[in-house]
Amino acid sequence: MLPWPGSASASWDIYRRRVKSTFEGADPRVFVAFWLFGLINNVLYVIILSAALDLVGPSVPKGVVLLANVLPGFLTKLIAPYFIQNVAYSIRILVVVAGSICGMFIIVYTPDSHDGGAITAKMLAIALASFASGGGELSFLALTHYYGHFSLAAWGSGTGGAGLIGAGAYVLATTTLGLSVHFTLLLSAFFPVIMLWSFFVVLPREPLKQFGTPGGAYGAVRDDDSEDGDATEGLLSTEDLIDERDGPLSASVISVSGRSFTSVGSSAQGFWDRFKGNLIRSRGLFVPYMIPLLFVYISEYTINQGVAPTLLFPLSKTPFKAYREFYPAYNAIYQFGVFISRSSTPFFRIHRLYTPSILQLLNLILLTLHAVFNFLPNVWIVFMIVFWEGLLGGLVYVSTFAEITDNVPKEDREFSLSVTTVSDSGGICIASFLGMILEVLLCNYQVEHGRDYCKKL
Repeated sequence: MLPWPGSASASWDIYRRRVKSTFEGADPRVFVAFWLFGLINNVLYVIILSAALDLVGPSVPKGVVLLANVLPGFLTKLIAPYFIQNVAYSIRILVVVAGSICGMFIIVYTPDSHDGGAITAKMLAIALASFASGGGELSFLALTHYYGHFSLAAWGSGTGGAGLIGAGAYVLATTTLGLSVHFTLLLSAFFPVIMLWSFFVVLPREPLKQFGTPGGAYGAVRDDDSEDGDATEGLLSTEDLIDERDGPLSASVISVSGRSFTSVGSSAQGFWDRFKGNLIRSRGLFVPYMIPLLFVYISEYTINQGVAPTLLFPLSKTPFKAYREFYPAYNAIYQFGVFISRSSTPFFRIHRLYTPSILQLLNLILLTLHAVFNFLPNVWIVFMIVFWEGLLGGLVYVSTFAEITDNVPKEDREFSLSVTTVSDSGGICIASFLGMILEVLLCNYQVEHGRDYCKKL
């Protein structure tokens, strides 16, 4: 019997078919490769944030670390999508790995002190790692264009795993096992090598070789059920990629079947035509995708870097032995929520991206009010709110890129996936400035009203 429309069985049937279509024909090598891409590209970022207090000491706002950890990546995502298509993915991976390793080694071998020179050196090293991570994120997300929804789900889960593993491992190593911060960061410096193995050994390269386009143009993957025929049948002409609303979207002629293509416009004029067309394309992404992703990141990272360091309780009423344990614990709980939601794409999707963005803003308001008025009864309530914060942030992230994959035309998709990554980094940059100001204001207010816990970190 067919289920009645709108009934629970009908909804379950739709859900079951959607999950089946996501996993049907999925290559385990693609899953492993993209999960590891997401994990390793983001794990150093998370470890650095978890180590923020230990790197700069209690007198320097943790927003400074956040700014150094995200601003170079933001600038990379802001600029690179307009020309990075000229750089082969294999070269990008090598640059990303080299930058990450060099940045971590500089952090490790900078003198372990909190004076101005040492902190400056650490911030420059963090900035180098941020540059590499930003280039990696926009490249790997663009790469999912050639491998489909399954690769995007694996990437999202991997990035969520990075938060959980990075924050959890740092707390485990430095708090439970008692390892030094120096030794913990030294071990993590070797993680990026795994990305080389994932790309050059694990990942099947056929889709990229088949559909990727040379000559500085983004590629378009097209479904083609036809058998052998004229190699030029179904080609997208340059005129096909130009309409009166969007302007020149690409200067390449792309084969629907991937059997052949022709690259044109390799001159300087062709480059500027592509550049202007990409600017027009990015404008169309701003309202439906970029703004909600931007605002959810502003809210959650203002919480993480500006408010969380002041969400402190008397130690006797908490599971902690020292005040420095609050900050990494909040981060680990937040990352657990992120991991769950970023792994949920095959099973759960949201299409109204603004709703969780508004809910995230309410989280920021609630926790800021508590930092001022101290009305939440215990730290366990804060744990739940921070977990909910992570769920919302991860859900908006993966849903944004899933919506792009579903709704943006295929010839525009690789560029769109790359350029939209600027929103999360842009939101984090804004949050770093807000966090530096807010943490100082909240801490000073608490001290003036007899709660000096933030000075004991």
